[in-house]
Amino acid sequence: MVETSPAAPAAGRFHHYRQRLDLRRCVPAFVSSHRTLFAALWVAAFFSVFVWQRNVIHGFSFFGGAARSLPSKPLPRTRPVAFNLTDFGAVGDGVTVNTKAFEMAVLAISKLGKRGGAQLNVPPGRWLTGPFNLTSHMTLFLAEDAEILAIQDEKYWTLMPPLPSYGYGRERPGPRYGSLIHGQNLKDLVITGHNGTINGQGQTWWKKYRQKLLNYTRGPLVQIMWSSDIVITNITLRDSPFWTLHPYDCKNVTIRNVTILAPVFKAPNTDGIDPDSCEDMVIEDCYISVGDDAIAIKSGWDQYGIAYGRPSTNILIRNLVVRSMVSAGVSIGSEMSGGVSNITVENLLVWSSRRAVRIKTAPGRGGYVRHITYRNLTFDGVRVGIVIKTDYNEHPDEGYDRKALPILKDISFTSIHGQGVRVPVRIHGSEDIPVRNVTFRDMSVGITYKKKHIFQCAFVQGRVIGTVFPAPCENLDRYDEQEHLVKHSALQNATDIDYDF
Repeated sequence: MVETSPAAPAAGRFHHYRQRLDLRRCVPAFVSSHRTLFAALWVAAFFSVFVWQRNVIHGFSFFGGAARSLPSKPLPRTRPVAFNLTDFGAVGDGVTVNTKAFEMAVLAISKLGKRGGAQLNVPPGRWLTGPFNLTSHMTLFLAEDAEILAIQDEKYWTLMPPLPSYGYGRERPGPRYGSLIHGQNLKDLVITGHNGTINGQGQTWWKKYRQKLLNYTRGPLVQIMWSSDIVITNITLRDSPFWTLHPYDCKNVTIRNVTILAPVFKAPNTDGIDPDSCEDMVIEDCYISVGDDAIAIKSGWDQYGIAYGRPSTNILIRNLVVRSMVSAGVSIGSEMSGGVSNITVENLLVWSSRRAVRIKTAPGRGGYVRHITYRNLTFDGVRVGIVIKTDYNEHPDEGYDRKALPILKDISFTSIHGQGVRVPVRIHGSEDIPVRNVTFRDMSVGITYKKKHIFQCAFVQGRVIGTVFPAPCENLDRYDEQEHLVKHSALQNATDIDYDF
């Protein structure tokens, strides 16, 4: 199934879901027996959405006859100079290959840096292209109904050296395919529009990957490396061959109002956004539904990431609606060998997903995950809510140091709510990699599985403040709402992990 771009902003959808969940908690018990009433309400709601979609798609007004077609939005000019892609001979018929036109346009913009750069407008149409590079002081603007289409034949995709913090191609040894839209050592780059689309047409790549027909690691859809002052807003990214949006070793990055889509099954490794060794970053007001992690914060892989030594730090993630049927809504790791710190995840809705938030690492990673704050999270139909896993044993080669143990500490969860969750918490530390100073406060998650031990812990030290539902594991100290110690735990190394449900 392929998701379609949602109509409402992500922040609005988040508040709508929170209000809906709060309402369900407050409705008197007798209403729950009136299933006929709820069925009628759902039918009415479905009909109203159907009518609205019919109005939009077919131009028919339920209340006023045929609706007038709206003119295209005028394209704003954000730079001293603006070019149109057609100025360079591009044809938006979905068949003509426009790689040369994009390259000529970027070359023209690269000469205008001292004048403040230039804007490249991509007008409505289907613009087929092979990979191309961006330049500094550039705005790539996708008009409404503009779609950049990736050419599917891999022979047109550039081969690049492995990422230095990964040691070799993430999937295969040796070179890797570059991204469709690429940039290196850039400053002052904007990718924006009126919700135009960049489409990786990844179906061919996914099929060849499953059939083991690719000789190199697949390329991302958009990859920006060693760059600063990056803004990506108001666009749709879909069907990437591999990771969708990959900022690598970048500073001062803003990603806002971006929709990222891929099939939730059979679209392997189509992560939404992968901040990798990045610093000072904001991701907000986005909708992401993909075939792997919606967001995965990384910083290098085993000995190569340790040697590269660039952490991901000072990252704010807020006001997101995400879905991942295969992996997790927001992940940290497993490639975190350069360290991950000072991360805030707030106002997050994870729906119909395998996991909500996850930290994953393993012996050999080294590095650290610390000062992580989760606040105001909502889980709706999630199999496992909160996961910390310390045995994610996937390594680039046999040269990793088995004694390089990651440090996990100073992690807090506040205001965690939801419904339809099977296992609310599973923190799987180990004797070698204990999880330290974890805090839970204001948690109430409706559960679908009535097994006693569904708040699962192993080798974890921390505390619970106030009331938490379901009942927390015995590893954690208990404090009242005023943060006075009620009960000290002597069972920090106890193990109560059950992967059978």
